[in-house]
Amino acid sequence: MLVRDRMTPDPICGHPEMPVTEAQALMRKKNIRHLPIVDEQKNLVGLITQRSLLRALPSDVSSFSRFEVSYILGKIKVRDIMVEDVMTIEEDTPIEEAARVMADRRIGCLPVTQDGDPSTALRLGSGQGSGQRLVGIITDNDLFTTMVDLLGARRPGIRLAVLQPDRPGEIARLSTAIARAGGNLTVMVGCPTADPAIWTSVLKVTNIPRQDLVGIVGKLEDVQIQDVREM
Repeated sequence: MLVRDRMTPDPICGHPEMPVTEAQALMRKKNIRHLPIVDEQKNLVGLITQRSLLRALPSDVSSFSRFEVSYILGKIKVRDIMVEDVMTIEEDTPIEEAARVMADRRIGCLPVTQDGDPSTALRLGSGQGSGQRLVGIITDNDLFTTMVDLLGARRPGIRLAVLQPDRPGEIARLSTAIARAGGNLTVMVGCPTADPAIWTSVLKVTNIPRQDLVGIVGKLEDVQIQDVREM
């Protein structure tokens, strides 16, 4: 699964000369938290976020009326408050790499760009005229939806979580035992635990009664059932 499979293509954009009030109204109307800013060639030149908009407000906003705040913001251009050093990503990047970057850098989105250079799959772009043509955006909401799909949260079945040794053949042993009993394994994901020798696996299984599934998995040596429920 790549970024192109989960991104929003041709996202809503703003331009550097638009008033901040216009950008704010656009974001509110479209219910978005990130607004890429592009030039006339649709090259990415900046990004407006909710934090950017807050920084544009007077430090003591309580001393101003709502109309005065609107007047002040109307005089400020997007170019004056946009983030110019924007982390970007290319559409053929694996989705987990996008998630890692966003988690490590604590950012809520990555504009997706093309610049014709395959060696720059991930980079920090900055300034006007960077030559990075905007083709999409991927946000934390896109990653949440991806997680829902990967874990099969919208598909019925028996959800089974197990602890198993982190060694070659363990996943095959578990899936083979379920398949031999007629179970259909629709989801299987895993992650490490605090013990480097133990792995947690989460499965979604159909076509087999719950008690049969528990009996089959419970007989496997070194496999411990953590949780089982029908969803």
